[in-house]
Amino acid sequence: MKHPRPCSIADALALVGEKYSLLVLREVCLGNERFDQLVRNIGAPRDILATRLRRLVEAGILKKVAYSERPQRFRYRPTPAGLELEPVLMTLMAWGDRHLRGEEDRPMILEHSCGQELVPVVTCSACGDAVRHEDLTAHPQSPGWTTTGPSAA
Repeated sequence: MKHPRPCSIADALALVGEKYSLLVLREVCLGNERFDQLVRNIGAPRDILATRLRRLVEAGILKKVAYSERPQRFRYRPTPAGLELEPVLMTLMAWGDRHLRGEEDRPMILEHSCGQELVPVVTCSACGDAVRHEDLTAHPQSPGWTTTGPSAA
């Protein structure tokens, strides 16, 4: 196979698309920062969870902060880059609630600081309108690529 389309989605998924990675971020954003809490709440094997945590720290999505010297123990906190992924988690959760669970079977509801239930919506930063598929036009920036695939040689 030739080279696939250059894609920031693929690049991001190479890092956070591994099994358990987004669940680690979910837990850390909920305030569950210790390894044992993460193991319990995610259900991941300890060795795999340790690998995911190490990779997320190396990528600058989480930071590792010591909270005990003897024995040495750490908690994990989101970095600014990690917090930028929180809206992705909220949108995935809302999609799962709508298409996989149903209103009556939601395991968690997020409340906004205004006191209302959060319903995440992607909006245009320029005009403030909600983003809809039919309002988007793709402009490939990678040389040799169009929206339909590689340019004819």
